[in-house]
Amino acid sequence: MKLLGIGSRIEHDELGFGVVTNVTSKHYWVSFQKSGIETIDIDDDFEVIEACEDDVDTVSFYEVEKSLRYILERYSDTSQIVPLADKFKGGKLILEPKDTDLQSKEIPIHKFWHKIVMLRDRLRVMEQKINSSKELDDQLKIDLQQYITRIYGSLTTFNVLFASKDQQFKGTGK
Repeated sequence: MKLLGIGSRIEHDELGFGVVTNVTSKHYWVSFQKSGIETIDIDDDFEVIEACEDDVDTVSFYEVEKSLRYILERYSDTSQIVPLADKFKGGKLILEPKDTDLQSKEIPIHKFWHKIVMLRDRLRVMEQKINSSKELDDQLKIDLQQYITRIYGSLTTFNVLFASKDQQFKGTGK
């Protein structure tokens, strides 16, 4: 029995039409139109509609999904999930004016955190738009990039809120 390659189209008795997205020694991972991705045994009962050779240059569904996620995060205005450091979850930010006659302001830290993450994401989008602009000359792109880097540097104070170091603000450094 020859294995089907990624991209093969099948009709499964119970799950319907699907496309093979990954192959292991015992299973096919199939993306079915009605039920999404399912794992089926290689010797399961299905009809091969169109077979792809398994020796062609193919990528798994996981690799396609990973690439798509990267592209969406990099080139769109969508934001990734950025976790707040555990020690601040459920906390609050308290702003107290010097004048004791004035009232202090309390802000739930998760709301403040959301604003910080949105600021970071919008800076990244601006940076990408600057770098990909055809109307800006190279010197202006460099100048604007330096301003953005300095803005990131000004925001490093908030790095204490990030659960992961690799998601923190980075400026020019010392």
